[in-house]
Amino acid sequence: MRSIWNGAISFGLVSIPIKLVNATESRSVSFRQIHTEDGGRVRYKKVCELDGQEVAAAEIGKAYEEADGTMIPITDEDLAALPLPTAKTIEIVAFVAAGEIDPLQMEAAYYLSANGVPAAKPYTLLREALKRSDKVAVAKFALRGRERLGMLRVVDDVIAMHGLLWPDEIRAPEGVAPETPVTVRDAELDLADALMATLGEVDLDTLHDDYRTAVEEMIAAKAEGGEAVAPPTPGEEGGGQVIDLMAALENSVRAAKEARGEDAEVTELKPRARAAKKTTTAAAKKTAKKTTAKKTTAKTPTKSPAKKTSRKRPA
Repeated sequence: MRSIWNGAISFGLVSIPIKLVNATESRSVSFRQIHTEDGGRVRYKKVCELDGQEVAAAEIGKAYEEADGTMIPITDEDLAALPLPTAKTIEIVAFVAAGEIDPLQMEAAYYLSANGVPAAKPYTLLREALKRSDKVAVAKFALRGRERLGMLRVVDDVIAMHGLLWPDEIRAPEGVAPETPVTVRDAELDLADALMATLGEVDLDTLHDDYRTAVEEMIAAKAEGGEAVAPPTPGEEGGGQVIDLMAALENSVRAAKEARGEDAEVTELKPRARAAKKTTTAAAKKTAKKTTAKKTTAKTPTKSPAKKTSRKRPA
């Protein structure tokens, strides 16, 4: 692997010469832009807005654009003259628990390789110290014209570094959460737990990019002069609004069990059984109340209307 940066790790007064190597690579299929009428390649040209002439790479510089559109030229010499102590150094500033790093901050990943035989001993020392402490190192470094934040951790027998965004580069999630009040029942949570348990764990090495595979097969078919075979499109039931959440969860658990070769029967969960029992009891109480009312009515004697007595008038 080709190094993209040479420098040193500053670990207190210890300096460890290292090389920076990309730890990841993109496997996505890339396309070119063409003229659809004749298939000719469409290329971009860098043209000066003032004279309309194409500009060579050697004649292109940097500038900062102000709010009114004014361009302030910035040269490489201007940037090189700035006081940047991390220009060729990965400066470790602290050791923290890995859980203190917000995953939202993580960017590109790199491997740090010991540069030369003398670097092997201090490199190994830092690696083993990170292992034993069960912590990660927070560092500052400069790459591609700007100072960055990094996190150093151990991967197998190598020190890896993740570029981190600065804390003020993370947006607060304002207005993202649902604004409508929603109540989640225990039975729904239990079914969600059952679905999570059924899906279980997965070996990430077994996952692959199905879309990329389909694109590569389509390209191969067209290259051989054939027609691309479109894969079957999924049904519409997979999208749209979920009307019956409980039914969707139950069907998801059943499908996950079938995919794992297990019994697809979904056992009724206790919270739902308790709810049913509660409903039955309430109905029974209501019926008993009516029966008691009838019995009470039947036992209560009814008063007969008073008899009218006729009085004889005196003669």
